[in-house]
Parts: sequence; structure tokens; C-alpha cells
Amino acid sequence: MIRKLRLQVLAVCMLLVTALLGGMFFSMYASAKRGLQNSTQELLRRVIVSDPRVNQGQTGIMVGGNQVQLPYFTVEIWNGTVYVTGGTYSDLEDTAALRDILQSCMEQGAETGTVSAYNLRFLRVDNHFFERIAFVDISMEMSALHTMMRSSLQIGAAALLVLLGISILLAWWVTRPVERAWNQQHQFLSDASHELKTPLTVILSNAELMGSVPLDPRPARWADNIQSEAQQMKALVEEMLTLARADNMVRTSVFSAVSLSDAATDCALLFEPVAFEVGKTLRYEAVAPDISVNGDLDKLKQVISILLDNAIKYGAEGAPIELSLQKAERHVRLQVTNQGPPIPAEQLTHLFERFYRADASRGEKAGFGLGLSIARTIAAEHKGTLRAESDAESTRFVLTLPLLRK
Repeated sequence: MIRKLRLQVLAVCMLLVTALLGGMFFSMYASAKRGLQNSTQELLRRVIVSDPRVNQGQTGIMVGGNQVQLPYFTVEIWNGTVYVTGGTYSDLEDTAALRDILQSCMEQGAETGTVSAYNLRFLRVDNHFFERIAFVDISMEMSALHTMMRSSLQIGAAALLVLLGISILLAWWVTRPVERAWNQQHQFLSDASHELKTPLTVILSNAELMGSVPLDPRPARWADNIQSEAQQMKALVEEMLTLARADNMVRTSVFSAVSLSDAATDCALLFEPVAFEVGKTLRYEAVAPDISVNGDLDKLKQVISILLDNAIKYGAEGAPIELSLQKAERHVRLQVTNQGPPIPAEQLTHLFERFYRADASRGEKAGFGLGLSIARTIAAEHKGTLRAESDAESTRFVLTLPLLRK
């Protein structure tokens, strides 16, 4: 629990830091890109309105505080004929490269744009009698942006590593009081459960002795009441102790190859008369044979018993209870189904909470509200899952466990 809380705190811190650094670097990159694009656009505007013999000093942009000269050229199109009118390129007249560049430029149909294949940005001006197009090389611009991106990623990675260490220390420091309170709570729960077991055993023993001695009806009935209530208290203490051990990571299960098919059938045979007494039938024909898992037989039987007991208690009057067990790829799926009023979606997520009782849909039945919590704890110990589903037709509890690898 505490480890999970620390991971959540760490994840939140790192998400916030990553988002902040990402936003900063993105803003810097976008600003630099916009500045370089504006510079080349300004250069194109100067070139396209100048004399073809323009001084090459006008064809520079500022990169990193330095004036950088950029290759450029201009063309004029008269009645479909192309003339190279100036620039720093040579031997462009009537070449395949020039035709490809102009074709890409014309296909875009825009006043300005880029020819990616040749790393060029262009600007077009229509003078009615002819069209003039200026091109400037943007390789330097792209290189500067790539260098900036690479540097930003390196700085960001280094910053994230440093902040990860800080976040780990922060998560540990923030959760220390929670861990201390959690340990104290569970130590108290475990100690209290152990301390209560002894007097309860004494009460039960004396109540049994009183019940075996002939008494008049009233004291005998009182002895029965004492024994009944003490049995309930003992069951509660044992359930609390089970959860306390699970919270403290005390593993009491002994794992081995277990036939889940036999375990499910045994539990069904045990609960069949219980269901019959309350006017319900228990169907378990859908339990597939020869399905095995790696687990603790007693704990797995406890899970199945909890689910069957739950279904019998809360199923609709006279409606059947169904137990099924099937293989599903690398897992096995055990399902207990009962008919009855659907459980609202907002209550389904709380069914496995300790002491939770969904009054509207589940009524006031015997029990402490710990059974499903224990069942989910055992499922997690077996690297499985336990979930609840409910609709207008039925309520289903689905246990999924890894299939035993042979």
C-alpha cells in the first residue's frame, strides 16, 4: 500500500515536471523556428524587390548572434519561358533540378512555401507581365533547429534524471508519516485480533459446557445466545486477522499444483444443500474438468465459498445460482452468477471495500462485509483478479487466475 502510494506521488511529480520541461522546450523551439522563418521571409522580400545584381550582403540572416550568408537565386517567367535573373547558384539555367523546383512551387499554388526536396523556401510576386520567384536555401535554418532540438533533448534528459532522484526523495519524505500511521494501525489490528482470540475461545468453551449441563429453559437459551454471538465475534476476528496479515505482506499460503475443477466441485457439493434450504438451486454443470492452477487449495476454496455464499444470500428468491469454470487462453475463468436486482455501477466499485454494504441492492444480511475483500486479497496473492459485473439479467463475480504451465 505504502509502496503504491510512493509510486503514485513519484508519477505525479514526474508528470508535472515532464509537462513543464516539455512546455518550456516546445516554446523555445517554436520561438526560434518562428524567428528563423521570419528572417528568411524578410530576406526573400528584400531579394525579390531588389535589382538582380543585388549586393550579396543583403542575403544574410542572424543565427546565434552571427550574420550568416544564405545561398539564393531568383527567376522570372515570361510567357512560359524561365530566366534565372540572379543569385549565388550557378549552372541552373534550363536544368532538370530547376524544372523540378519550379514544378513543385507551381503545384503548391501559394505565395510562399517550401520545396522540401531541395531545402528551399520561395516567395512569388506576380507583376502582371511576368512572374518573379525568389528562392533561398534553408539548410542552415533546419540545421540550427535540429541542433537546438538535439541539445534540448540532452538537457531535458539530464534534468529529468536529476529531478527523478529529487522526486524519489520527496515521495519517500512525504509518505513517511503515512507509513508510520499505517504500520501502527495494522500492528494494532493484528495485536487486537490475537488478544481477542483467547477470551473468545474461553467464552465459547464455557458456553458449550453450560449448554451440556441440564438447566431450565431460560439459562440454556442464554448459553446458546452467548455461544452464537461469540462464534460471530470469532469469525470477525479471524477475518480481520487474515486481512491484517495480507496488508503486512505476511504470506501464509503454500503453493502447489491444484485442481481448480475439483476444488470448485467440492465447494458446489458443500453449498448445494445450503442453497436448497433457502429454496434455490445450485448449478455447476459448466465446471470444466482437468483445469489446474498453481495456488493454495484451502485459500482457493475459501474464495469460491465466499462467492457462492454471497450469491445464495443475495440472489433472487427461487432463482438458480450458477457456477462455471472454463479455460480462456493462458488463464482460467471461474464465474458465479445469481439473478436479482442489478447493482448500480457506482456501487460495483465499492463492493470489495472492507465493511461496505450496498443497502439498496444487497439488503441487510448476515456477515461483516469482509468476505469479498478477503476474496480479492487471495486472488491478488495468486496473481489473479476478481471483479463484479451486474446488469438487468444477473450479477456475476468473475475470478481470473493464471493457468498452470505444464
